[in-house]
Amino acid sequence: QVQLVESGGGLVQAGGSLRLSCAASGRTFMGWFRQAPGKEREFVAAISLSSAFTRYADSVKGRFTISRDNAKNTVFLQMNSLKPEDTAIYYCAAGRVLGTGWGQYDYWGQGTQVTVSS
Repeated sequence: QVQLVESGGGLVQAGGSLRLSCAASGRTFMGWFRQAPGKEREFVAAISLSSAFTRYADSVKGRFTISRDNAKNTVFLQMNSLKPEDTAIYYCAAGRVLGTGWGQYDYWGQGTQVTVSS
């Protein structure tokens, strides 16, 4: 059983930064998704095992950076220049491909709340 545990969420003012972490052992493709109230879960970013390949949603390009430390079995999401519309529950996921669809990911964390105030 794969367990994913997110941390690092919180309340931040617009323009601020947060760094999310996800503890995940040995999974090849890792992704971050988010879900705002009343909205569908949406793709944020994904990274391959070697970190050679990454993908980002257009809405976060240039502001968010996904990275991983395989020695520590941890994936990170550095979020800068946060906007109120970034407010959501953020989920870490482990998948089979470097995909953008939630159906391409088999294991999910419990989520961590990110709230950006204006």
